[in-house]
Amino acid sequence: MSNIVTLYQRLKGDKQIWMIATFLLLASILAVYSSIGSMAYRHKGGNTEYFLIEQITYVGLGFGFMWLFYRFDYRKLSRLAPYMLLICLGLLVYTLFFGHEIHNAKRWLMIPFINKTIQTSDLAKLALYIYLARTLATKQDVIKDMRAAWIPLFLPIVLICAIIAPNNLSTALIIFVTAFLMLFIGRISFKFLFSLSLVISIVGVAVFLLGLIFPNHIRTETWISRVQNFLKQDDSTFQVVQSKIAIANGGWNGLGPGHSLQKNFLPEAWSDFIYSIICEEYGLIGGIFVMILYMWLLIRCVKIVIRSPKAFGAILAMGLCLDIVINAFANICVSVQLLPATGLTLPMISKGGTSLIMYSISFGIILSVSRIVEGYIDLDKNVDKSIVLPQNIQPDENTN
Repeated sequence: MSNIVTLYQRLKGDKQIWMIATFLLLASILAVYSSIGSMAYRHKGGNTEYFLIEQITYVGLGFGFMWLFYRFDYRKLSRLAPYMLLICLGLLVYTLFFGHEIHNAKRWLMIPFINKTIQTSDLAKLALYIYLARTLATKQDVIKDMRAAWIPLFLPIVLICAIIAPNNLSTALIIFVTAFLMLFIGRISFKFLFSLSLVISIVGVAVFLLGLIFPNHIRTETWISRVQNFLKQDDSTFQVVQSKIAIANGGWNGLGPGHSLQKNFLPEAWSDFIYSIICEEYGLIGGIFVMILYMWLLIRCVKIVIRSPKAFGAILAMGLCLDIVINAFANICVSVQLLPATGLTLPMISKGGTSLIMYSISFGIILSVSRIVEGYIDLDKNVDKSIVLPQNIQPDENTN
């Protein structure tokens, strides 16, 4: 225990964010192990320990990547951002046509030799957020002109959302909302934001109409079905019924770890509906605690942004934080039928390799920003280096 306390004291950056990340990753191990029974019986003859070890491995990798990016100087990502974005655009196009198909959706690429898949949209959204933060921080003179801003700022958002949407509409919507908020923080005018929203809406309608013509390539029928089931609000969807039963079973205190009953009936209990299993086993108290963790993260990131002397770090940390929090509450809203089924996972908790590792990287970058912000403040405690976003955000030096 003393070693853990010593390590905690030596950590730089926002220690409360370290605590949040640790709580979420540990919760992931417990929640996935509790909910994996049906998958274990289908694929491994009931060997739940196999998936427990797999999840522990992913959590270990998540901690490793989080530590690596925490130690990495986030400012170096600015120069890499355009190249990362181009590579990820290429991967998205390749996935669209040649991706590994699961549940009638091509979202994954199969990694040779290890027989594991990687979801390219997770890579692309991270690259996009870094690129947007860079552009907003270094090209204030360009983004004030709408015509000049379209290619460096708006076009990447439109392209990535348009390529992801045919197979993963919910992720494309989350990316757009997060990017929109980043632009707002970066002081993009409402006129520009409205024009971007209009273009995205036109692209969305075009994708929808193409889906009616090519239903085997675009999941329009799935989208219509999910919205219709949601609008009925009559418990006609099996997974919604099972999710509600799980939450009702939990009551205030829950049934206890590993005592979930609905994990044997709820589809995707270990990913899309893992929040329902948490509520069943740990009750409403456990469910509220999970929500508090995500809100706590948002509050801590706002404090980092306010204290940050550099626009790139401020916008990047806030963008990554918003992506985590918006995804989390979208997943929770689906579990309680406030949104149609989306297929979004619960960040840092749901089973998965790519998702967990990429969210861990996001945490690592946020911690890197907080570590360097802490260094700025320590250099001169008598000087107030704080900024208030979005009104007083200060542009960085051009890093081209």
